[in-house]
Amino acid sequence: MKALSLNILDIVQNSIRAKASEISIEIKESVIENLYRITVIDNGTGISEDILENVTDPFVTTRTKRKMGLGLPLLKYHAELTGGALEIKSEKGKGTEITATFSNSHIDRQPLGDIVGVFIILIAVNPGIDFIYRHITERGEYRFSSKEAKEYLGVDTFYDSVLLEDIGCMIGENLKEIEVSGFTFKVKV
Repeated sequence: MKALSLNILDIVQNSIRAKASEISIEIKESVIENLYRITVIDNGTGISEDILENVTDPFVTTRTKRKMGLGLPLLKYHAELTGGALEIKSEKGKGTEITATFSNSHIDRQPLGDIVGVFIILIAVNPGIDFIYRHITERGEYRFSSKEAKEYLGVDTFYDSVLLEDIGCMIGENLKEIEVSGFTFKVKV
């Protein structure tokens, strides 16, 4: 995967398959600490212990349609390539927490990519899931909750393309304000 936002999309798809009703995506980037950390937390079904110990092996998957799962192994590879690591905590019936850490300044750390587009897709096609996105930099913090936005706007879904474009622009502008690095911003719904 060429961008971290695609890794995030892959992990979140796993959370959706695990029947999560709340998925939190947090990204912290710090030049001072030389840290880039992505954490995805869900309240889904969790991962059983026998799968958990081998979950970063590409030939271990719970999927029945294909015999390989490359999302977590690739994320682990890219994190370790920069001197970072991948940590997975999960409890059956309670959910999963995945944290990937990277050396922020390492030449092999992938750019974030189109995180706004990924987030817009997620909230548009999964109306029953509360997505929380939080991004922290040395310039500040931005947080968006799809549940809170729906309540504020008085809507049940984000199916309206104009609304999605407005939300994407708002998220993008806020990320620019806190100087998020390596993200692309081109919302077209």
